[in-house]
Amino acid sequence: MDELEERINELSPLTWAYVGDAVYELYIRERLAETTKYKPHKLHIEAIKYVKAQAQANILKSLAEELTEDEKEIVKRARNTKNHHLPKNAEVNEYMYSTAFEGLIGYLYLTKKEDRLKEILDKCINI
Repeated sequence: MDELEERINELSPLTWAYVGDAVYELYIRERLAETTKYKPHKLHIEAIKYVKAQAQANILKSLAEELTEDEKEIVKRARNTKNHHLPKNAEVNEYMYSTAFEGLIGYLYLTKKEDRLKEILDKCINI
């Protein structure tokens, strides 16, 4: 493990998820803007389908068999982190898995694993 990865590992998995939420939302918005001719309101409605907790939880479950052992450990840490925020529009279990998904995305982004990040993000669109 290199120095950058060691530093990122010291962060809370909720910090990974915080960053991952922004990275994933931007990825989805860019994809929709590039591949559709929707106006902003319709772009927002479409983006929600991808970024809501239920969708992220389903994506993570679909990707589970394709994750490396290290990635599975990252997901586990993020999923099991105590979060005192109660979800408004999701079941607690879905929220935990969506936090784990965002944690993985944030971790890959922060550790500069761009190729793996892109590979996973590209798969998300098709799930």
